[in-house]
Amino acid sequence: MGGTLTKLFDGRIGQRMKLNSHRKAVSKVGFDGHKPRSSRTRDRAGKKQALIVAALKLFASKGFDATTTREIAASAGCAEGLIHRYFNGKAGLLPALMEYRVSLEVADLTHHVPSARTFEDEYLRLVSWAVEHMWQDREFLRVAIPRALLDPGFGQVLRQVGPLQRARAIGARLKKFRECQELPEAEFDALVQSVSVIGFMFGFMRPAVLRQERKTSARTAYAIAKLLVRSLSPADLVDPPAPRAALLLS
Repeated sequence: MGGTLTKLFDGRIGQRMKLNSHRKAVSKVGFDGHKPRSSRTRDRAGKKQALIVAALKLFASKGFDATTTREIAASAGCAEGLIHRYFNGKAGLLPALMEYRVSLEVADLTHHVPSARTFEDEYLRLVSWAVEHMWQDREFLRVAIPRALLDPGFGQVLRQVGPLQRARAIGARLKKFRECQELPEAEFDALVQSVSVIGFMFGFMRPAVLRQERKTSARTAYAIAKLLVRSLSPADLVDPPAPRAALLLS
């Protein structure tokens, strides 16, 4: 009898151990079948973002060369060594800043700017978005543009990370419209680039550098965008001018 009870007890203990091990395994995996990010991974991402934000503020106020990694780390509340570990030094913070800003822009365009029903409204909406975001990026642009002039390598990174990613997001939205689908590839690319060009000129250069009133800059950008988009309107949507003889008889 005693041996039977011992076997029964040992069997229940074994079942409980298997159940507990199964529960632990399940707890490590999310409901979607993927392991959730560990607290260490989240902490790393948070520190990287804190360093990027702190670097942007200091670069904008003091300049890139005058800012030290010690100041950036102190402002972010992180150890100075993390700058070298995450970004390979101060110079690596600039490309990281660009990627951070562009990722925010693309996410905003994708998730918070609804698509328009017509090509004209979509293009005007994209230009207005670009003007606003160039203004929001003015602190970064004040740092990045002079640095790109001095460092050709960073200029290449700036072009690859910024304009190219932004152009892909803009192009994906414009390609849905017939007016854009009928354009040759080179002309469609130029149209896509024009959104950022207008945004840069009237969202950053005019108001931030030349000190023009923002509302005036925005109105000019909107007017130029309207002229461009009207030139792409299908001919069959434009009423032909009345013949001169008809005008004389009316």
